[in-house]
Amino acid sequence: MDRTVWPQAEGRWANFLRRNGLSLAALLLFLGSLIGQALTGFHVANEQARIHHDTPVAFGQYLLGGDFIEAVFENWESEFLQIALFVVLTKFLRQRGSSESKSTAGPEKVDEDPNEKRGDPAAPWPVRQGGIVLVIYQRSLSLVLLILFVLSFVLHAVGGVSKYNEEQLRHGGETVTTLAYVTTAQFWFESFQNWQSEFFSIACLVLLSIVLRERGSPQSKPVAAPHSQTGGS
Repeated sequence: MDRTVWPQAEGRWANFLRRNGLSLAALLLFLGSLIGQALTGFHVANEQARIHHDTPVAFGQYLLGGDFIEAVFENWESEFLQIALFVVLTKFLRQRGSSESKSTAGPEKVDEDPNEKRGDPAAPWPVRQGGIVLVIYQRSLSLVLLILFVLSFVLHAVGGVSKYNEEQLRHGGETVTTLAYVTTAQFWFESFQNWQSEFFSIACLVLLSIVLRERGSPQSKPVAAPHSQTGGS
């Protein structure tokens, strides 16, 4: 191997990992957890099949079945709803002393009118373009999160109705359509049990960051900052 090339390649990889470590770690944790859910869920499904004297399912069949789809998207639905609402609510609402809140003193840099930066060559293309493109772009984060929430909500319903109908047939009941399933207490029980935990975790983060600190984390105020300081900087 060319010794003049290897150190440069090593430097590029190290630089890439340093710049993208947070997203890479989060994605690896996500994939590991999803694989763990799939493997353990497959085991549970076949254990239930054995108990009810049903035919065991293959792993690929399980991944495409209502059990797995409902379980995955039931959780994704609540996560995307949580983040979308947090993004939107923090635009307008304040919590004195919280690192998760904008300052109570007045407008901040995130409140600046992007039209004032249209001539900045370093600004993103939608800012330089202006018009309807900029109108959409300046709300694109919450819009995409809400779209992901809606998609997850629909897939939760699709997976849930499949699982629900399997249970109905097993116990001699009647099957229902997806729209009918969305009106059942079962569907909303599955949603609310996740939503409440997500909203409670937001409240805990907002309130605990008033008096507690985590040195080095951008989610925390500086360790020596007074409790009354609002915002993380």
